[in-house]
Amino acid sequence: MEVYLMQHGPALPKEQDPEEGLGPEGQERIHVSGQALKKMGVSFDAILCSPKKRSQQTAAIVAEEVGFPPNRIVETKNVKAMAPPDETIQTLSELSGADRVLIAGHLPSVAEVASFMLTEGSKASVQFEMGGCCCIDVDELPTHSGRLRWYLTPAQLKLIAT
Repeated sequence: MEVYLMQHGPALPKEQDPEEGLGPEGQERIHVSGQALKKMGVSFDAILCSPKKRSQQTAAIVAEEVGFPPNRIVETKNVKAMAPPDETIQTLSELSGADRVLIAGHLPSVAEVASFMLTEGSKASVQFEMGGCCCIDVDELPTHSGRLRWYLTPAQLKLIAT
C-alpha cells in the first residue's frame, strides 16, 4: 500500500471563519499541490479526511485535481489532529482493495502516523508543511517498517506543477 500524508492548507483565523476553512492562500496552495501530484502520475483508490472544514476542503481540492470522485472521500474522526496513530492505521487497514490512499489531515496526527509506520520504539521526526505531501510504502498494516519514498514541500510541489 502507498500511503500519502498531506497536512491541510493554511486556514482562515477563527474570527474570520468560525469553522477555520481554507483561506484563499490555502486553497491556491492545495490546488497547486494537487496539480503536481497529478503531473507526477499519482492517483488514489481512497481519500480520507477529518470532520474539520479545512481537511474536507483539502481532500476535495486534491480529489478534483487528480480526478478522484469527491463523493468517495471518507470522512473519519480517526484522522483528526489528536487521533492516536494506531486508530488511523486501523482505519487504513480496513480499506478493502485500496492500494493508494491519501490522508488529508492535521498536525500532529500526520507526523505521528508517519513516525508509527517508519519506526518502532523511537519517533521519526517528519516535518510537515501545510500543503506538503509524503509517500510511505507499506507491505502490510500495522507496520513499523514502512519505507519513506519521498516528502515534498509546498514549494517543491509548486515547481513540479509549473
